[in-house]
Amino acid sequence: MKKLLVILVCFALVFSLASCAKGGTGDQTAAPGTKAPGSGEETAPPDNAGGDITLENIKIGFIHIGDASDKGYTYNHDLGTKKMQETFGLRDEQIINMYNTPESSACDTAIRELIEKGCNIIFATSFGFEDYMKAAAAEYPDIEFCHATGYQAQGAGLDNFHNYFGNIYEARYLSGIAAGLKTQTNKLGYVAAMPYAECISGFDAFYLGALSVNPDVTMEVIYTNDWNDPSAEAQAAQALIDSGCDVIGQHCDSTAPMTTAEANGVWGVGYNSDMIEAAPNAVLTSAVWDWSRYLIFAVQSVIDGTPIPTDWSGGIKDGVCDVSALNETTIAEGTAEAIDAAREKIVSGELQIWAGPLYDNEGNEVVKAGEVFVEPQSAPSFNHILKGITILGS
Repeated sequence: MKKLLVILVCFALVFSLASCAKGGTGDQTAAPGTKAPGSGEETAPPDNAGGDITLENIKIGFIHIGDASDKGYTYNHDLGTKKMQETFGLRDEQIINMYNTPESSACDTAIRELIEKGCNIIFATSFGFEDYMKAAAAEYPDIEFCHATGYQAQGAGLDNFHNYFGNIYEARYLSGIAAGLKTQTNKLGYVAAMPYAECISGFDAFYLGALSVNPDVTMEVIYTNDWNDPSAEAQAAQALIDSGCDVIGQHCDSTAPMTTAEANGVWGVGYNSDMIEAAPNAVLTSAVWDWSRYLIFAVQSVIDGTPIPTDWSGGIKDGVCDVSALNETTIAEGTAEAIDAAREKIVSGELQIWAGPLYDNEGNEVVKAGEVFVEPQSAPSFNHILKGITILGS
């Protein structure tokens, strides 16, 4: 009898161990990148259970500085994400968005959370996220890290760390044409987030577009020193309007400059998304992105197992950027024809935005006659404030 009891106990023990090994209701497997209970050791990041990455199992993470309520920058990134999701037929649970992430160690926390949730590729969309993305890429070589608006990938020496942006200055130039034809005071205003090349090259191109159709135009710029601060953006726009500017451009995340323009009976050119809905009596057009172009390319590269370029950029001819539909109730006569003509020359290569001679606002020749400035990487690096543009401060 005792022998039979021992045998039964042994069978029960073996069955119990087998059930635990199969991950039954008592399974305590640690989340990826965390410490297993009582082990003292960190588990490895996921690799799709050792299988290939496919459209069925891929997970994609996004880190954003704001959320879609800005109706501008993050909103437009979201549009690109949704277009990418639709293109590949991905399920909602395969895409994880981390919204309202500050440009601080909070970004590192967001990255690690996305890794723990099994993301194979992570996109971060704000300039100040780059250091955290580069550090994570070095730590997790099997995960792809793609950073918008940055410049460090080229010198990082990491196969899984990438920068992406686009020739938004081409769209800025076209939108500047609308502003140059519309102004009655010959004085444009521009609300810029930061004194960085990304913003400076943008308002330079906007001004050059205006200058191409209106040789008498000048422009004033105010920095808000924040990518998304609707209150500061509205105050800057108001100060520019009070200074005599009657068309307001912007490189900031919200629609506040456009709604301020409308409240004052002047006009504006939006950014990131079509802002006509926000200010239908003010907006002429907007310089807009189609971020899905890169997202689709990068995700397809992961699926195919092909390398993602260290730097990626595209322009109007690639469908990466352009101006939104023109507001027929606000634009000046001849605007559509002028923009169409300039777009055709940009696509053909006949029109080069950064062709010399170009002078800064202190009279220095920054691009010589017969030469063309070419970006050395995907992120903008042209940071000369051109002649005719005055910085009013912040």
